[in-house]
Amino acid sequence: MSEHTNNFPKLHNAAWPGVVGKGPDSEPPIDLDTMLDLTAAAEVDGVRFDGFDLFLFAPHIDIDASDDELERLADKARSRNLAIGSVVAPVWPPTGGGSAMGDEEQQERFLTQVRKGCRIARTLREMGIRPHGVVRIDSACGPADWAADPDGNTRRIAETFRRACDIAEEHGERLAAEGEICWGGMHSWKAMLKLLETVNRPETLGFQADMAHTLLYLLGFNAPQDALLPQNFDWSDESQLDAAYQTLTDALRPWTIDFHVAQNDATVKGSGSHDKTGRHCLPNDPNGKLDIVKRAGYWLRDETGTVHRNYAHICWDGCMFPNEVMQRPQTWNDILAAMLAVRDAHGWQA
Repeated sequence: MSEHTNNFPKLHNAAWPGVVGKGPDSEPPIDLDTMLDLTAAAEVDGVRFDGFDLFLFAPHIDIDASDDELERLADKARSRNLAIGSVVAPVWPPTGGGSAMGDEEQQERFLTQVRKGCRIARTLREMGIRPHGVVRIDSACGPADWAADPDGNTRRIAETFRRACDIAEEHGERLAAEGEICWGGMHSWKAMLKLLETVNRPETLGFQADMAHTLLYLLGFNAPQDALLPQNFDWSDESQLDAAYQTLTDALRPWTIDFHVAQNDATVKGSGSHDKTGRHCLPNDPNGKLDIVKRAGYWLRDETGTVHRNYAHICWDGCMFPNEVMQRPQTWNDILAAMLAVRDAHGWQA
């Protein structure tokens, strides 16, 4: 371990790839215990994952879980020497929520899920198993519906998010809006920035940057007018990619409070009921378009190139990986190695 001197940010794995994109129209879910066992078993140069981020939805953990059930969850984490970090509130209509730009009933369903998610987050924090992290949300609606009235729908989503901020503040939590091309009003970097500015609650609502999802912001999927790279971009043109990535991160980095390390081959993928979005690839995928360590630095360092220390942990998101890939131990060693390289380059000692 001597060459790995940085111990922050902490390195987390996401548990939700065992659930998201799975189901009767795809592959069966992978249970939480298996996901945690795979996470805890990974090891590179004596370094292990520090924790995991969690989707608050059965079969992993029910959004209506009792305190006793949450204590058992905390015990699962403790027994594996893992902390719990950020949690995802199930705000979508199929999981009990509602569209953030919907009518009053849908809005209330959305906010109910935020309230329940914040309760769980606070309870886990009070149990001492969750030292840091956010509650993740999105608009729970699609870009096509949003496009019917862009200005009006952005205002409606912002109104819902402001009410969600009130709930988060009551629980001592912060919210992170996940930028993905599949969420209306959040489907391009410009739309995402406008929404954050319209909500205007930077102390409570920030941005969750995922390297796989934000790469598609550059390409203008679902928003060609906001593309920062041309169609049929030559990925060997490093200078043009540098300039585009700088524009993207300069705009969204000041809002970013939660960060996912990931790889993307510049294509989209959907699985099960999940709409098409940024394709997560293994870190060593030969088709991957991201120099993971270099591009992570654009998010983990400020405009002067200084490590900013704005997030206490970073997370790997392997959303919609096939079950066979996720159940292979080498997958998690490779991912941990990529995460460790990012921390070596852009982390700190504390």
